Amino acid sequence: MANCLLADRNASPVGIHWANNFIKRQPELKMRFFRRYDYQRAKCEDPTIIRNWFKLVENTIAKYGIQSDDIWNFDETGFMMGMISSGMVVTGSERLGRPKSVQPGNREWITVIQAINAEGQAIEPFIIGAGQNHLANWHEEPTLPRDWAIAMSQNGWTNNELGLEWLKHFDRRTADRSVGSYRLLILDGHESHHSVEFERYCEANKIITLCMPAHSSHLLQPLDIGCFGPLKKAYGREIEDLIRRSVHHISKTEFFPAFAAAFQATMTEKNIRGAFRGAGLVPFDPESVISKLDVQLRTPTPPVEEASQAQPWTSKTPKTVLEAESQSEYLYRRIRRHQSSSPESILGALKSLAKGTKAIMHENVLLRAELREVREANEILSRRRRAKRIRLQKGGMMTVGEARDLIDQMDVDTQVVAECRGVGSRKVGATGGSALWYMRQDGT
Repeated sequence: MANCLLADRNASPVGIHWANNFIKRQPELKMRFFRRYDYQRAKCEDPTIIRNWFKLVENTIAKYGIQSDDIWNFDETGFMMGMISSGMVVTGSERLGRPKSVQPGNREWITVIQAINAEGQAIEPFIIGAGQNHLANWHEEPTLPRDWAIAMSQNGWTNNELGLEWLKHFDRRTADRSVGSYRLLILDGHESHHSVEFERYCEANKIITLCMPAHSSHLLQPLDIGCFGPLKKAYGREIEDLIRRSVHHISKTEFFPAFAAAFQATMTEKNIRGAFRGAGLVPFDPESVISKLDVQLRTPTPPVEEASQAQPWTSKTPKTVLEAESQSEYLYRRIRRHQSSSPESILGALKSLAKGTKAIMHENVLLRAELREVREANEILSRRRRAKRIRLQKGGMMTVGEARDLIDQMDVDTQVVAECRGVGSRKVGATGGSALWYMRQDGT
């Protein structure tokens, strides 16, 4: 623009630093990075579309008398089992470029279908893995609750059949806790959410479905707003922890306990309620969403916490680095009060002693942590080697409890067969001994 104005006056164009210098001269201007934004999402950030959505939700709730306990949102999200997310690390100040973090690199896809309600509750997840057969060792992981559902598909993605299986899973887990006659299920436009069988099952079981406007889940879907992001970050931290323990291949055997830990840490009542609040659903507040349209959000500055009153240190044998520092300061003060001679040599010796003590304690802490991680890694690898790779079922869906019951029944059947074989062998041995005795009596 500046060059156009100058060209109109036959003047020379501006220099390469003109824009920066111009902004520096204008206190009301500043440089900001822009962010890329999907065109389809931008089109749907229309206040009219968003207001119509909230009117539809409000009218549906009023028409069917739906309580907040019965307002549910469900969606699926994907995990690449061996991929970790980017993060910040501390490195030497002389380092150039970005540091690298090793990741297992297993790109096998896992889909998780999850449902939450406005009162902060989450039903058991429905996990879809790539493959054909359920293996016993997946379901024997002690951290997996019995009611978690695991299904198989060719590529680890959902489909119409599994979408219907999830709906039945949702119905079983929410029917008894329902407060009113109807349940509201807020969902997106995925094909598996709108099959004929899906809609028929919803109608037969008084489940009212509402489909959000296209490309608006980042604004209107509670799971996308407050749950899936923290869940994936927590899962990434679990995988990083496995890498530090020298576990460099992530299979389903490692995925399930890592995901379970991430799920328990993030699918909390606080996060879920915050997700519904962020979507403007409960409490019902459309303007809280509409006001975000085309607005740059700022991260609030956290309040400064008041420092707690430090307690005076009482001399004792230090057991941690902080206690060693407190003990050293205590001795410094006591020696400084000594008036008969110069304490400098004593202070120097004490300083060296404190430095050595802290170094030993630091090394001890690091060695204990390293030993603990090595033991945990050995336990993970040992559990993988001991795991039963027994095929339980080809395809379909099984809850963890159903799989464990089947494993127990298989163990009982195996034990019965082994006992029957043992009894048969003893009978054969007894019969053979009697025949030999009779043969000896006959002299033959």
